[in-house]
Amino acid sequence: MSQLLSRFAESLFWLARYMERSENLARILQVNETFARDRSGASDWRPVLELNSDLERFLESHEKVTAKDVLHFYVLDRENPTSIIFSVRAARENARALRHLISTEMWSQLNVFHSWLLSLKKKDLALAELSTLCSAIKENCQTHAGITEGTFYRDESWCFYSLGRQLERVDQTSRLLDIKYRHPGYEGNDGTIDPTSDASLWNTLLRSGAGYHAFRRVQPRGMKAPDVAGFFLFDHAFPRSMTTSLAELDGVFTQLNEEYQLERGGEVAQVMGEIHEAMSAMARETYWDESLHWRMDHIQLLTGKLSNAIARRFFGQDA
Repeated sequence: MSQLLSRFAESLFWLARYMERSENLARILQVNETFARDRSGASDWRPVLELNSDLERFLESHEKVTAKDVLHFYVLDRENPTSIIFSVRAARENARALRHLISTEMWSQLNVFHSWLLSLKKKDLALAELSTLCSAIKENCQTHAGITEGTFYRDESWCFYSLGRQLERVDQTSRLLDIKYRHPGYEGNDGTIDPTSDASLWNTLLRSGAGYHAFRRVQPRGMKAPDVAGFFLFDHAFPRSMTTSLAELDGVFTQLNEEYQLERGGEVAQVMGEIHEAMSAMARETYWDESLHWRMDHIQLLTGKLSNAIARRFFGQDA
């Protein structure tokens, strides 16, 4: 791969990651809006900061964790590298460098989306409007995904875009599952999980993860934690399950090797093996109790490791 092509491949990889990250952050904020309400009506937004390893950085510029400040931090703070507006701006900058490779429709939609984010005001972040705002962000990201699916030429450029999208989806699906276990306030008086609240929260997670109707096709009745977690982890027919995304990643690596003679390399193969082993261990053992928290942490560490390995193998630098 030439140095020039490596630069474009890296831009495609990160364009896809930033757009997928924006959509999933909107999902996490939407889910947390429900999880944050405890029985006294108080809200807790610290888990979202912990989930993204941003708590310490957030407290450097804020005295305490409030819904208002956390939502601004993650939606409109242009200086925060983990905010939605920062990610969409970064995606747009990558797209600018790729104007000769991507479709006009992709470029135009990204500009419209970025301009809309710039037009948002503080009042648009009110808790009462949060669900509507998150839905609008998700719809813009899904519009980008649909336009890309329908217009992007299927050569090796598409492969690197797909690598970024699927890798980010594995990481973000693990975070979506993990957020449930960062809110311990739903235990009953005897220390057990309140089954009514638990079902309600899993229901919210399914709807925010765009999986409710698909889940109901395989589980028409009931809402049990093992079934919902298993659906996000292992269902081969659900596009956002981690199993589906990992299969897509394997398929892209195979295509790069067979059609473009770009082998994945020993380090990438090793990390992919570690991720598959972690998934196999969950399939063999109980995974939906408190252990799901550290298992998802482990998956997030491995996806970071895989991103670095891909950068070294294909882009000639660390991610």
